[in-house]
Amino acid sequence: MHLFAYALRPFDELGYLDSLSRRLGFTYGWTADYPTLENVELAAGADALCIITNPMTPELLDRYHALGIRAIATRSIGYDHIDVAHARALGMRLAHAAYPPDGVADYTVMLMLMALRRAKLVFQQAAGQNFGLAGKLGRSLSSCTVGVVGTGAIGSRVIQELAGFGCQILACDPYPRAEVQRLARYVSLEELLAQADVVTLHAPGLPENHHMIGAAELARMRPGTILVNAARGMLVDTSAMVEALESGHLGGAALDTIENEAGLYYLDRTGEPLPNRDRAVLMALPNVIVSPHMAFYTAEDVEHMVRSNVEALLAFSRGENSPYEVR
Repeated sequence: MHLFAYALRPFDELGYLDSLSRRLGFTYGWTADYPTLENVELAAGADALCIITNPMTPELLDRYHALGIRAIATRSIGYDHIDVAHARALGMRLAHAAYPPDGVADYTVMLMLMALRRAKLVFQQAAGQNFGLAGKLGRSLSSCTVGVVGTGAIGSRVIQELAGFGCQILACDPYPRAEVQRLARYVSLEELLAQADVVTLHAPGLPENHHMIGAAELARMRPGTILVNAARGMLVDTSAMVEALESGHLGGAALDTIENEAGLYYLDRTGEPLPNRDRAVLMALPNVIVSPHMAFYTAEDVEHMVRSNVEALLAFSRGENSPYEVR
């Protein structure tokens, strides 16, 4: 098998890919650039593509199919950036990545603690030598009721970590897990929003989950609630969240992902005007933390992302099934 990797980072992903190629016996080409209609030909001669969270439109898929590409793997758990229906109509097999939940879970708890302890305001003012305490009174996580929306691999791991803090934990998921029920109480989304001091989202980026947290859901939250999102930006109606923050009803937000972030993250856009006004507004608020979608970014997770893609594409090349295939 010969694969071509787009948007490959030479400072981390390339080393893992090169090691795997020597160990598993495949060849590869790569570029740090994202796939576009102008650089499709870079993949000429390849059997499969390895991409990241860049839009794979019908036009791009048609071009790659014409080149002989029959499989695509994305180095991400989510695959909503790929037109899955069109790829399947072309006969392309698709795969997504898998990686241990610990990295994102750790980062999620870190975001909660930073929001509860007003870390953004503390560090901003300390940089200007304002070491006063006014307006910086925090809250202990152990005193909070935390609502976890989505108890898949990552949500379940977040709950395990939260249990060590001694806080009350509520969970919401259409498919309850027995191991979660030992640590948290499953409730409806409405009940969770009404009772939680911190709400953290770990639901998948499915169409039915688009704006699962909108104006009505934000209004159900108790005043001062902290909203954490290290899952998918599309889960939250950004405009409604900004209004809730500006009104003071929402106590703060800690966001590793926001809507319309494609074309921003994982790139150096220093000195450029960015076409995302919502991000600018959120960044300006002292009680909002916005990090660049990097909760996953640990050595363990990156290695697993590359390896799971390679294993899936090799399985496809042999006509076999893969646990990473998009079904």
